[in-house]
Amino acid sequence: TVRHRSLSGDPAFDVDGKFMGYRGVGTDITKRKCAEGELRKLALAVRQSGTGIVITDAAGAIEFVNPKFEAMTGYCASEVRGKNPRFLKSGAQSREFYRDLWETITAGKAWEGEIQNRKKTGELYWESQHISPVLDENGSIRNFIAVKEDITERKRTEKALRASEEELRTIFDGALDGIVVADVETRKFLKGNPAICRMLGYTLEEIAGIGVPDIHPMRDLPRAMEQFDKLMRGEIPMAADIPVKRKDGSIFFADIRATPIRFGARDALLGIFRDVSERRRAYEKITRLNRVYSVLSSINALIIRVSDRMELYREVCRIAVDLGGFPIAWIGEVDREALRVNPVAWHGTDERFLGQIRMTIREDAPEAIGVVGRAVIDRTPVISNDIEHDPLVPAKGSMQRGARSLVVLPLVVAGEGTGVLHLYSDVLGFFDAEEMKLLAELSGDISFALDHLEKAKKLEYLAYYDPLTGLANRALFHERLSQKVHAAQRSQGKLSLVLADVERLKTINDSLGRQTGDELLRQLARRLERAADPVSIARTGGDQFAILLPEIKGRTEVGRAIERIWRDCFAQPFEVSDTELRISAKAGIALFPSDGANAEALFSNAEAALQYARQTGERHQFHTRRLTDRVAEQLTLENQLRRALEKDEFALHYQPKVALDTRRVVGVEALIRWQSPELGLVLPGQFIALMESTGLIQEAGRWALAKAIQDHSRWVALGLPAPRVAVNVSPIQLRRRDFVATLKEAVAAGARPPGIDLEITESIIMTDVEGNIEKVKAARDLGLSIAIDDFGTGYSSLGYLAKLPVQALKIDRSFIVSMLNDPDAMTLVQTIISLAQSLRLKVIAEGVETEEQAKFLRLLRCDEIQGFLISRPMPFDEMTALLAAQAGVCAPTLR
Repeated sequence: TVRHRSLSGDPAFDVDGKFMGYRGVGTDITKRKCAEGELRKLALAVRQSGTGIVITDAAGAIEFVNPKFEAMTGYCASEVRGKNPRFLKSGAQSREFYRDLWETITAGKAWEGEIQNRKKTGELYWESQHISPVLDENGSIRNFIAVKEDITERKRTEKALRASEEELRTIFDGALDGIVVADVETRKFLKGNPAICRMLGYTLEEIAGIGVPDIHPMRDLPRAMEQFDKLMRGEIPMAADIPVKRKDGSIFFADIRATPIRFGARDALLGIFRDVSERRRAYEKITRLNRVYSVLSSINALIIRVSDRMELYREVCRIAVDLGGFPIAWIGEVDREALRVNPVAWHGTDERFLGQIRMTIREDAPEAIGVVGRAVIDRTPVISNDIEHDPLVPAKGSMQRGARSLVVLPLVVAGEGTGVLHLYSDVLGFFDAEEMKLLAELSGDISFALDHLEKAKKLEYLAYYDPLTGLANRALFHERLSQKVHAAQRSQGKLSLVLADVERLKTINDSLGRQTGDELLRQLARRLERAADPVSIARTGGDQFAILLPEIKGRTEVGRAIERIWRDCFAQPFEVSDTELRISAKAGIALFPSDGANAEALFSNAEAALQYARQTGERHQFHTRRLTDRVAEQLTLENQLRRALEKDEFALHYQPKVALDTRRVVGVEALIRWQSPELGLVLPGQFIALMESTGLIQEAGRWALAKAIQDHSRWVALGLPAPRVAVNVSPIQLRRRDFVATLKEAVAAGARPPGIDLEITESIIMTDVEGNIEKVKAARDLGLSIAIDDFGTGYSSLGYLAKLPVQALKIDRSFIVSMLNDPDAMTLVQTIISLAQSLRLKVIAEGVETEEQAKFLRLLRCDEIQGFLISRPMPFDEMTALLAAQAGVCAPTLR
């Protein structure tokens, strides 16, 4: 063991003066040395401490500060020694705060708290302090030691956290969707927002007392719990159409999205509930109507091929159950002698059940007439939309088979009720006006079939007549045309074949429904029958009619006849489902014998004339030899275009769009060009219409979009200020279901953000507004901008225009060209610009060719212009050089 000693003494000599050694006293100082070492270590620890340390005397004057204090405050030790720490005060704490602090420590007690002080630089900071008094051996205060920690960052974090929590609380409480937090282990709800309370009918306090099993019907609970587990494991993003039970026991359907979270110390699931009951009801309604429509179509097809009455009955019942989803269907025939209805065919049930139903048609029957008898006697459908509570349906056995509502449809032949078609549904209130309209048509078709089933004429009718309009079909008309041609050959006479194509029928079907379009065709057929000989009229295609005009003298007479027929058929609007519709038709005309010596040639040449009328917009077009040649030319051109797509013969030229105030390029429009080896550079006006009619525009549009994205990416890679590139979208592209998927695939290959604008003409986007809004929104989500092209030439609704997620309107060049000379055009341009500004949309004027036009557009506060005044469309290399010149850099070398 090492010991420390302190020695003191004097040298000692003998009598002769010889040194003998030292004489003195030795003291053991080991304890003192150890204490000094501990003090040195303590002093080192204080100086190197990560917290600030201040030592003051009993009066509060600073005696010592460590380096960390200096770093925290910006003051050095020499500046603060002898001062009271109050010089650090920021004013954030009150006098009372400091008085309580001083009274605490002078009473010999420790104090701990948080103080906001001010650094030497004037910057505020927060510190956590612990002040302890140091007492001497008499218990008097000798010093104070303050230990300080800079907690500024913690305070800032806490403040941000509180703000974030407040924002989240506001979002949570204000969300329209219901939100709950569920404990993963117990499935109990830990928290809910007001929206979920409104959905479920519970208070916030009650929500915290229930869980996942409490809000689902018992029969659906296993599926709900399975979906909960899948959401928790992240296997699915959303549980769709989940039945949810309210406090009062009523049921609604919800889409539930969920995310695993930590809630306090627990694993939890954050669930977001969206009530989709209305959407589900609408979907179920459409599904039901489609099922009924499918039944109607299938039974109409059945009527054409079936030749046996009982087979018809059995198949009708089978189709109604298997295809229509009706749980029970049966048909009964009236026995006039027994005055009752006898079931003859059924599906989904048996004779025992049918025996429970009142079948009498006797008005004086003791058991009274039921729904079956009433339908026969009154010859009108009888509906019970709530079997359970309907006194006219005393037999409730159908409910055991899932039925909740029923309809009895009379089968009326020659004005007399001869039978009934009895349908049951598993949905309360199923048989509303829309279903009944189709079902009434169904019973009418079956009645019609029964009326003619035993007659050969019926089979002939279904084989040779259009079932929708009652007109001759193509086969019968072809026979009649051939007969008329032979007769004209024998008498050396003339005749004319007119093929009429109804315009806007597809638009009507898409916007108002197929049923509206069918009713429109029926009304048009009746008008045609009144305007011309019914025997000479046929429906030869979906929207095509044929008219035979015999014994004519020449084109003039044919023209007058067509004008008269068109006036009789199209001058007045059609009334369909309380909607007034106006339509017209294009006509292609072929004459015998000049345009064909037989029926086939006349048909072919009339169709060629009709095709030309569609392309040119002419109302009527007579066939000429040139049209036949044109058809051949178009076939050749179509083959060349297909080859051009395969051999990459297309190119994009770019026409600049400039800001009107600076004349700097802010965007370009991509315009397709065909560099044909045989024809040279071909402009789009010579081939786009053919591409659209043949469907090639879909592939060409996909190529143009990909090429525009590629060129935009090249400008970005070259370091040039890449302008936004506008690409035109054709009607065929927009109508395709994979339109958004095609955009997504193309955008993925380009720069981010894409820098691409889609230009969609006004008339296209208004064809199917609701569907197109969804597609345009999806394009916006991909980072694309949308502009309505040729604005002012269509028929936009201002209400829909406000809903469309577009960023710009392009004024059609026809208005720009004429606005200086036509006050109406100038007013329209001014109105469009004002409308766009009110909707916060950018306005682009295309077709600007003169400075005078640009001047007026600038006065009208148009944003951008495009046209020959600025530049003609140019290839990629020239556009690149223009962008480089505008940026003030050397044009990059392109490979």
